[in-house]
Amino acid sequence: MQPTPATGGRHRDGSPRHRSLRVAPYSPSRLLRAGQGARCRHCGHRLEWFHTSNGQPIALHPAEIPATTVPESCRWHLSCGTAYPSGDGSAWCRIPHTLLCPHHTAPTPLSAPLQAARRQLAVRTRRLQAHTFTPPPSPPATKPRPQPCRPARPVVQILYTRYLAAHPIEELRCVAQTRHHHRCPSPILTTTPGTWTLLPTGPTHGQLALRQQLMAVYNLSHLPYTEQMRWRTQRCPAHTAAPGAADVTLPGWEVFDPLLHHQHIHSRLPNAARQHHPR
Repeated sequence: MQPTPATGGRHRDGSPRHRSLRVAPYSPSRLLRAGQGARCRHCGHRLEWFHTSNGQPIALHPAEIPATTVPESCRWHLSCGTAYPSGDGSAWCRIPHTLLCPHHTAPTPLSAPLQAARRQLAVRTRRLQAHTFTPPPSPPATKPRPQPCRPARPVVQILYTRYLAAHPIEELRCVAQTRHHHRCPSPILTTTPGTWTLLPTGPTHGQLALRQQLMAVYNLSHLPYTEQMRWRTQRCPAHTAAPGAADVTLPGWEVFDPLLHHQHIHSRLPNAARQHHPR
């Protein structure tokens, strides 16, 4: 007797089939689902980034969950690469990673299957931490070298808005996908860079007034609008000229908040810019 093959977009048990991925020409998001995987900085487990309907990024658990085991307020579904709250009427849905992350407190009472999955991730996290944070043998004592004054997460001003970068300026890479389905290795820093300058820290909208303090900012406000947009979308000049290329990951910008990111405020310019800055 020959088994009857499953038809449609799901297996016989109702689980979704794996399909080839492509970006729809009318999709508001250029981020490929296959290329947006990452790992949680708290628990170390896999997650997937998507844009919501209002343009905000959200981290979802990489697997679909039976909708009957998920609270209605925590159900998400995908359409054309964009995440929408609530279910889409099917028996499966996606859930936020924070619902299962052991580092976060569950925002709502969980069903028994979700509690079991949360405990399983907690056990894996302890194993990862025991393996990752084992102290290596102490290296021989050497004379410490003076470290260059280069912010690990610099503050960048683009279109009169300040952002906190994920890496130093020289290490910011293009987020577009190459023809070989890899992330573009080209840096976004070109022959028309910004300028390091000291600017006062100011409160964001709705905050109390802060003590006036000068901070080092990588200022791009003097560049043309198109060049500043290239920086904000984090693309190299070649992929800026080819807007049809999909993004492998999200741009590494975070809106700068002087209260939340006070540890990244530097009152001195980097070494390379300090000698050219007027006193």
